[in-house]
Amino acid sequence: MERLNVKSLEENLLKPEVMPDSNGFFGEYGGSFIPPQLESIMKEIETAYLEIREDPNFIRELDYLNRHYTGRPSPVYYARSLSERLKGAKIYIKREDLNHTGAHKINHCLGEALLAKKLGKKKIIAETGAGQHGVALATAAALTGLECDIYMGEVDIAKEYPNVVRMKILGAKVIPVTFGLKSLKEAVDAAFEAYLKDPVTQLYAIGSVVGPHPFPMMVRDFQSIIGREAREQFLEQTGKLPDNITACVGGGSNSMGIFSAFLQDLNVNLFGVEPSGSSLNLGDHAATLSLGTPGMLHGFKCYVLQDENGEPAPVATIASGLDYPGVGPQHCYLKDIKRVNYEMINDNEAIEAFFALSREEGIIPAIESSHAVALAMKMAPELSPEETILVNLSGRGDKDIDFVVANYGAKFGI
Repeated sequence: MERLNVKSLEENLLKPEVMPDSNGFFGEYGGSFIPPQLESIMKEIETAYLEIREDPNFIRELDYLNRHYTGRPSPVYYARSLSERLKGAKIYIKREDLNHTGAHKINHCLGEALLAKKLGKKKIIAETGAGQHGVALATAAALTGLECDIYMGEVDIAKEYPNVVRMKILGAKVIPVTFGLKSLKEAVDAAFEAYLKDPVTQLYAIGSVVGPHPFPMMVRDFQSIIGREAREQFLEQTGKLPDNITACVGGGSNSMGIFSAFLQDLNVNLFGVEPSGSSLNLGDHAATLSLGTPGMLHGFKCYVLQDENGEPAPVATIASGLDYPGVGPQHCYLKDIKRVNYEMINDNEAIEAFFALSREEGIIPAIESSHAVALAMKMAPELSPEETILVNLSGRGDKDIDFVVANYGAKFGI
């Protein structure tokens, strides 16, 4: 199928190479609202990134690591058993769970670590929720000889303990965050505070398409390899583009990665899947795009779940990696222009999908990714067998099995 020739100004603005603008905005979202002492540092990071992404040596090194270290390209797999049971659209899976470290996060962590080396930094620091970004960054730090500090909420440390052990084995220092809800938002707060104390020798390697410019652009660009691969693979396997794509959305890195290659293909329906948690009451979910309003968070403008005082509200979801009251600014723009449909999946639906994929395809997904699987399972029976759904399986579920068995094992015969 030929790529659509999109001519309107609004649709041309979907091209990654012209978004964000020079000030880091995607429409009205994004930007860089940071303390004055960070402005020159952020400009240095932006300048260095814009240089290295055109540097043949950097491109060659990153390509080598993607192929021979991460194990790219990750395959696209036809989920035959699940599709036949649902009796509707054919479900395909982009297997980011097969990457080294078990998730898509390694895609941008390698790029950020190489950037830190170019800038002469001694340490990379970051937040993590489910631990996948922390493991990936600890891995990249070990590979490049950098020190690594990972800030992680106490609640997530207990829930995702296998990933905590992995980070420590890799040589990273895991710093518990003990204030507030002790989860992802507080981990970001703590990491930003630590970065402000020493932005010269450290690089804050943000774990998603969030934060002040240039991070939403950088992380998107590093993650866009998912979409480029998926587009080529799907065309090769089926002779056409997918009719529908689903991907979970917390901060939004894996979804932005796969969506980026299809934004101009208006016949491809894109679905970002947010966690509606245990209820739609404020504090019981993390469905930012579906239920939030524009606001400020962590140095950028985006949709935010806010309380009655306009402060970031508590959020809750079974998936630690989606447990964030904001979202990437490009997602906000795509919502407003109606290019991406943002849907919600609750905790119970995600767990049902977790076990369905495990028992019908032999693939144990991350709980985060299970939200995207769940939406595909809801959609498939309503579509014809000629239609297709491509799910971005952003990570594997090794990290989640203790939690799932403890809380849901009896229901599923474990």
